[in-house]
Amino acid sequence: MRKNAIIAALSGIGLVAGTLLLTPAYANPDYPTAAEVAAAKRDVQEKEKLIERIESLLVTLEEEARALETIALQKNEEYNQAIDAKNEMAAKVESLQARVEQSATEAEEARLQLGRIVAQMFRDRSATDTTLELLFNPDNAESLLFQMSMEEIIAQRTEAIYQAALDKQAQAEALALELEQSRIELEEIEAEAEKLYQEAQDAADAVIAKVAESERERATMMEQLAELKDTAEEIERQRQEGLEWERRQAAIRAAPTAPELYSVGEPDWAQVETAIAFASEQLGERYVLGGAGPNVWDCSGITMKSYAAAGVYIGWHSATAQYNVLAGQKKLVPFQNAQRGDLIWWSTESAFSGDKYHVAIYLGDGMMLEAPNPARTVRIVPVRYGELWPYAGRPTASSN
Repeated sequence: MRKNAIIAALSGIGLVAGTLLLTPAYANPDYPTAAEVAAAKRDVQEKEKLIERIESLLVTLEEEARALETIALQKNEEYNQAIDAKNEMAAKVESLQARVEQSATEAEEARLQLGRIVAQMFRDRSATDTTLELLFNPDNAESLLFQMSMEEIIAQRTEAIYQAALDKQAQAEALALELEQSRIELEEIEAEAEKLYQEAQDAADAVIAKVAESERERATMMEQLAELKDTAEEIERQRQEGLEWERRQAAIRAAPTAPELYSVGEPDWAQVETAIAFASEQLGERYVLGGAGPNVWDCSGITMKSYAAAGVYIGWHSATAQYNVLAGQKKLVPFQNAQRGDLIWWSTESAFSGDKYHVAIYLGDGMMLEAPNPARTVRIVPVRYGELWPYAGRPTASSN
């Protein structure tokens, strides 16, 4: 049952991962040529159309990059969960190995004990038949009857020891079989984890390539916009970044709200500031799949180590696991009540038990610190409301 559950779960992850990778191939953006730009400058209507066309292409580039970023985050989380399943099974194999060795020793000791008892019985057995002795020497009846009862007791004890030896042998064989099956499961889980790692790495590479491509194309289009509008490229870049921010805000106009689940205490501010100080020291450092320091990070790696620096355990290297730990400790607060230092998550699922593919540290005033994706470094940015889970977690609140 355990094997089937783990393999089914990992196979499901692999299926999802394969599905996510089958994204449509992006067409090369049809941005204007230098000749088109020059021609459009001479015609007001053509200029406006061309500006609209370029700005539309910029929006497309941003959307494509963000879609790939989400896939990369999801795959990183799937890989982290697969590693946990592998570690769990490896620990089981190690424990079973010790139990098998102990059980085999006990079975051998029981076999030797039984052999010693049987040998002793043969050595001590009287050559005189007890029944005949009773018949011809009735005066010895009492002592002989006592001898019979002792023989019966010894026989019963020998039978019990014999049965115990059989049981220990059967237990040793059963444990050895379980160990063999667990080793097979471990090999299968390791293979699945390796497959997920490769898929996650491919997704990360795709993000890096797409962002690099987008930035090159953006630079070309910014130059064209500046020429069409007779402005500086830097001004156009700032304008487009402002428009992108406005589009993100328009897509999700407000932060999610949720009802209170239970009472959660105030944060331990000293621990919060220690965690944030540690995370802030990593600003500008690279995002790497499975990174947990000292100078490369992924989303759950930096949250785990930041709170570890404050002496707080928030769960192992997984956004989902960290969510589950705080949920299990009853430390979830509605996002509208989030305070500085709380953890926030993103998920495509609506169930409380669903996977969370990204985690960040909330800084207050709508800002957060995160290790975002393979194309970006550790940074402080406004909270993104799209797919934001409606509950934050408060690691430093006292347990209820």
